[in-house]
Amino acid sequence: MNEKVKGPASYFPSIEKTYGQPINHWKTLIQQRVGAKHMEIVNWLKSEHGLGHGHANALVAYTLTENKDR
Repeated sequence: MNEKVKGPASYFPSIEKTYGQPINHWKTLIQQRVGAKHMEIVNWLKSEHGLGHGHANALVAYTLTENKDR
């Protein structure tokens, strides 16, 4: 059964297609921003890597939540 992906991960195919990098590339960059707040990382991805706000926000939300669960 194929369940439709919801939440931040629903952006992942578009992010990979638009920016030409796998999701793990972006997650690694985000994980290196230790101590930075959510919006600081979003703004950094936008300014330094050219991501759109929605894509940056989805990546950060997903990665930070994933890190909390570990």
